Amino acid sequence: MLNQFSRTQLLFGEAGMEKLQRSRVAVFGIGGVGGYAVEALARSGIGALDLIDDDRVCLTNLNRQLHATRKTVGRYKVDAAMERIRDINPDCTVRTYKTFYMPDTQDQFDFTAFDYVVDAIDTVKGKLTLVEAARAAGTPIICSMGAGNKTDPAAFRVADLYQTSVCPLARVMRAECRKRGIRHLKVVYSTEPPIRPLEDPSISCRSHCICPPGARKCTVRRDIPGSTAFVPSVAGLIIAGEVIKDLLAMD
Repeated sequence: MLNQFSRTQLLFGEAGMEKLQRSRVAVFGIGGVGGYAVEALARSGIGALDLIDDDRVCLTNLNRQLHATRKTVGRYKVDAAMERIRDINPDCTVRTYKTFYMPDTQDQFDFTAFDYVVDAIDTVKGKLTLVEAARAAGTPIICSMGAGNKTDPAAFRVADLYQTSVCPLARVMRAECRKRGIRHLKVVYSTEPPIRPLEDPSISCRSHCICPPGARKCTVRRDIPGSTAFVPSVAGLIIAGEVIKDLLAMD
């Protein structure tokens, strides 16, 4: 019977689509990378998605985040993403968590319940905690390395963490994973050297922050990263493709 996934089924077959429908994927970080990964997974027929992010849509997210529109500014990103998923595939089970994933919040999640984990968060401590939790549960994980301060969407590669180069975040992750005995980690990274963002006080969040009181602020970073519509999105789509490929290859 013709359905919204018929064109995908022409490539993966009925058994493949049934496998995707039975799969549950957790996406940590629903920003520029994670938002595109989530939507591509929903449009691919994944049956259950867990969305984890405590952030709200900001005006400055409109340049790159799929769920960010003038109507969603101020809303939680997980809520905006869930609404889009329900419009795309009402049969997809969506669970949302307004949680900033770190060591003190990891106990909220049972990683054995997930078939796959996507790491699209931007703190090293959070990433390491996520990798260790997935590893302990025996759940496959793919991690996004740095997508900010880049302008070349064709520079992304899929590799083991220890085969990466150029990316500063990957360099830090390699050192920390080595200390923890993590010998393999699938990542998406860019071979493009990062661009140092301009410091323009007239458009800087440091001078014109519009985040609500009590919110985590991007101004705590040393540099507020520059971004485009076409770089984080490509990283997210690559990640979604790898998740689908790996799920279909699993017994």
